[in-house]
Amino acid sequence: MSMVFRATDEPAASRPDYWRHVICERFRPMEVRFADGPGSHDELLTGVIGALRVTESTSSAGEVHRTSKHVSSSDPEMYQLIVQVRGSIVGEHLSRQAELSPGDLGLLDLSRPLRCVHQARQSVFVTFPLALTPFKRDEVASLVGTRIPGDRGTAALVSSLVSQLPRHLGEDDAASAAQLGTAVLDLLTVMLAARIRQPGPVPPPARKHALLASVYAFVEEHLGDPGLSPGVIAAAHHISVRYLHKLFETENRSVAALIRQRRLDRSRRDLLDPALAARPVSATAARWGFVSAAHFHRAFRAAYGLPPGEFRLAYAGSPATR
Repeated sequence: MSMVFRATDEPAASRPDYWRHVICERFRPMEVRFADGPGSHDELLTGVIGALRVTESTSSAGEVHRTSKHVSSSDPEMYQLIVQVRGSIVGEHLSRQAELSPGDLGLLDLSRPLRCVHQARQSVFVTFPLALTPFKRDEVASLVGTRIPGDRGTAALVSSLVSQLPRHLGEDDAASAAQLGTAVLDLLTVMLAARIRQPGPVPPPARKHALLASVYAFVEEHLGDPGLSPGVIAAAHHISVRYLHKLFETENRSVAALIRQRRLDRSRRDLLDPALAARPVSATAARWGFVSAAHFHRAFRAAYGLPPGEFRLAYAGSPATR
């Protein structure tokens, strides 16, 4: 699923405030200044591909400034890859200044302030948790805020692939999106490893980490599907069920246990939600993929000590259980 926002959706008089709100709400909190106000080509396209957030920003000349105050409201350990598609930008980040031209890439640490000045331009941003890569923060620090030329090597492949991602947002089913997200993350990992001169090929744990992240994202997206199973997950990721189970050997729970626990977690949340007080317990069970009411009652009681109906009566509205 993708969403498109255009500055022209709002009348000219209120357009600047509207566009600032869209950028801060749908992209990242920051100060936004326009050279001549948002233009007719200003547009924001955003969506999710597997575990990655992809955003294409087309804008007229302006400046953005992300301060320490903005950073304090952000998720930690989130990073952003920029691929410059059209025009140029000059950024200041971690006391470094870099100018990106079409095809170039840049890496941002979203837990640190930044400033960017640009003419009319188009850029694609891929936001991801650093935890999905095999790198630690200090290992990628040398790349943050620098220009990565996108005209050769693995960087050229990443530049070409990422610049095309917005065109495919929402086209694929969740399984295909998960696969694509994993492929992008793998390629990005290879590129970063080469840039920080990590010896040898990208270690197998990096691929395993990315694949596990994709599996977890797939499970979350399909909890309501009663047909969700290890076989379905394995097929969606083009791996065998045996290999899927092997991936989970270090996760301290099986794939089936993950599915069951996440369904119970979601059911518990709904049962405690006052806005859903009129929803029957059976409807909550069906909403999260339980095909048998009896099985749901047994599993819920085993997990939380009470059958779901009694649990709702005992704890709904209690702040301690939220």
